Amino acid sequence: MYFKTKNSAASRVRRLTATTTALFQVMFAGLLSPIPVAAQSSSKNASSFNASATVDNYCTACHSNDAHRGGLSLESFDLKHPEKNAEEAEKIIRKLRAGMMPPPDRQRPSDAELNALAANLETSLDRVAAAHPYAGFTPLHRLNRVEYANSVKALLDLDVDAADLLPADDLSHGFNNMADVLTVSPALLEAYISAAGKISRAAIGDPQAAPVMATTMIPRVISQTRHVNGAPFGTRGGVALAHNFPADGDYVFKIAFYTHQQGYLFGHDQAKEQQLEIAVNGERVAVVDVNPKYKDTDDVRTPPIHIQAGQQLVSAAFIQRFDGPIQDEVQPYEQSLLDVNVANLPGLTTQPHLRGLTIVGPTHVTGVSETASRDRVFIVYPARPAEESAAARVIVANLVRRAYRKPASQVDVEEALRYYRQRRAAGAGFDEGIRAALESVLANPQFVFRFEAVPNYARPGSSYRVSDLELASRLSFFLWSAPPDEQLLRTAAQGRLHEAAVLEREVRRMLADRRSQSLSTNFAVQWLNLKNLDDVLPEPYHFPNFDNNLAESMKRETELLFDDVARNDRDVLTLLTADYTFVDERLAQHYGIPNVLGSRFRRVQIADQHRYGLLGHASILTLTSTANRTAPVTRGKWVMQVLLGSPPPAPPPNVPALIEAGESSGPRSVRERMEEHRKNPACASCHRVIDPIGFALENFDPTGAWRNTDNGVEVDASGRLFDGTPLNGPVDLRNGVLKHKEAFLRTFAENLYAYGLGRIPDYRDLPEIRAVVARAESRDNRFSEYVLGIVESPAFTRRSLPALAPSQLPAKPAGSTLKADASSAGRLDSLLKPVPAMTSGGSR
Repeated sequence: MYFKTKNSAASRVRRLTATTTALFQVMFAGLLSPIPVAAQSSSKNASSFNASATVDNYCTACHSNDAHRGGLSLESFDLKHPEKNAEEAEKIIRKLRAGMMPPPDRQRPSDAELNALAANLETSLDRVAAAHPYAGFTPLHRLNRVEYANSVKALLDLDVDAADLLPADDLSHGFNNMADVLTVSPALLEAYISAAGKISRAAIGDPQAAPVMATTMIPRVISQTRHVNGAPFGTRGGVALAHNFPADGDYVFKIAFYTHQQGYLFGHDQAKEQQLEIAVNGERVAVVDVNPKYKDTDDVRTPPIHIQAGQQLVSAAFIQRFDGPIQDEVQPYEQSLLDVNVANLPGLTTQPHLRGLTIVGPTHVTGVSETASRDRVFIVYPARPAEESAAARVIVANLVRRAYRKPASQVDVEEALRYYRQRRAAGAGFDEGIRAALESVLANPQFVFRFEAVPNYARPGSSYRVSDLELASRLSFFLWSAPPDEQLLRTAAQGRLHEAAVLEREVRRMLADRRSQSLSTNFAVQWLNLKNLDDVLPEPYHFPNFDNNLAESMKRETELLFDDVARNDRDVLTLLTADYTFVDERLAQHYGIPNVLGSRFRRVQIADQHRYGLLGHASILTLTSTANRTAPVTRGKWVMQVLLGSPPPAPPPNVPALIEAGESSGPRSVRERMEEHRKNPACASCHRVIDPIGFALENFDPTGAWRNTDNGVEVDASGRLFDGTPLNGPVDLRNGVLKHKEAFLRTFAENLYAYGLGRIPDYRDLPEIRAVVARAESRDNRFSEYVLGIVESPAFTRRSLPALAPSQLPAKPAGSTLKADASSAGRLDSLLKPVPAMTSGGSR
């Protein structure tokens, strides 16, 4: 909705598409497949004890050749040399550290014996891994939608909605930045080329822009009774959004209100003297009187308003006429549009709600003003025609350097300038020529992909250190989900980033930068499954006070807790034990926390221990519930998988559904229905492990609010954890997880490691992950130590080549074979050769 696409010459589009397609083909031709190599880690000391006796006494009854429970037999497993079967050994360690083996119905050794067995296996594996560092192989890494939008922002100071431009990213290991699923299709390639055209026009402006319509609709699940972030203070409801105006000109704002079933205004009884304010960048540009007799067929619009080109913050919000408690015959619901047909009943206060905002224009175009994006592009501007060629080269070289995240090569600059010259030869002006060059840069695979060149000295079966410039991109996309900034690029170009002291300095600088918030909005959101909140909508007639506003506040609370731990370098166990949280007025009311007003989030201390840490966050409790009841199995699985790294097995086929309340005269509470369900022998073994975890959280309803009864039955939160620890509520569950803090810390580190590398870790990575955790534990589990441990690991600083004979490696294809022109082949040459160091800080 932010961009208008203007038809360009068909021949130029075909040339750009053909060149880009050929270049993609050439660059993909040399991709290699990963091969197994050993992992690295520092070894750990294990107490001397009889591991064989422990296994014989407590494990082999189930894990024998005959029983073969869980697909595992330990009869032939060599405890003295677990590295001979490292993959199975790592599975055993994971279960032991989480306390999940032996299972609850079996005799268990002491915790000391279990820990000693795990340590014994770890010591052997880590010693062998230390002698053979494992770097691993990451396939070609395409920017995901978040990284793409952030790269456009860094390059052009332009906010784009990548969801409107590109297809959705696939998930792997729970994350959307895994290289193995960031594949390319013809449709995606076309989307990148189309996006490049739209973005380049939005950045440069379009003095020939024709009028277009951009409409934003506001869903019913969003309440409009409170102030909306981005709108001026003193307003309520409405919408605030970033909109790109392609040129200086006149624009009209069309407005639609919500109506009841017969088409009349929702809330017309209170509509008298209501006004809607249109503001641009917080400054009022129009006021629309709300007509109480409005019908859904009415055309409500502002007069033409002259607005300058560029991206502007536009808001349409109702002027607040009163504030304070409302005394009604019926208590108003937070989900104010729950039923639009009862809005005008006597004794029920309702107010008009905005349904949609449409921006139409431009007309009477007067030109294109200077914008933040134009300032980023036109770092010089020719004063006369004779200076245009030199100015274009300076501009394009700067764009190429920043877009491709490396010093600009002559080949790359000339390739982009070719499009500039083509447009100028066709009679276009200087700005349009630069826009064409920018479009080619945005469509170039070097912008869309993070290429890593293979040095000439690298041999199959070995690993090599990635270049400093490649390390800079790895680091910035890990910590910022964005390209390197000028300081990081300059340090990398000087060849100093790989130095230990310099690398640590840059990591700490980047963690302190506000852009590291992406670790909370990207990594934490995906690790904790917070994305699932977008699809959650509790049954509105059971939970009428739940709306999208509350869901967003829930999600933001968890993001802010993670950000607080990361930015203030706290112990990561604070995620479980925090006696404070972050709330706005809406969430504070949900929790029953007094004296919090407004939409601003602020830190508050928590007196109720049930709310400590993640297990007390409404975001987690809501996304692990169904629409009309809690889901102990889902909550239990979330704890086992997300916090402890040991998900339960998949359910057997044809499992009967849980009987819902009211479907029979039987049990009413969720726990009673689960107990009935668990009587099925096919279900009992897994539910015996999962259910007690979920039951411990039963005092939280499907929206995370505290309750004492469930369908009139007193909540029973008692049970036993899989290791025998008694549970009776959230506090006991939190302590039970902390009892196995080693499993939590390793799960956290493993997920951060996967996110940072952009690939799925396997058993060969686990010794290194243990080394990361050991380092952090020795330094108070500070967040930065986990990051530094990952960044300094061989997997982050090095890359392995597949163990193929030279004759098996694909030869570099000739440009003619793939119909690539000389410029494309030259560009590939520049990628395959070691990147030269930058000779100066700038591009001029």
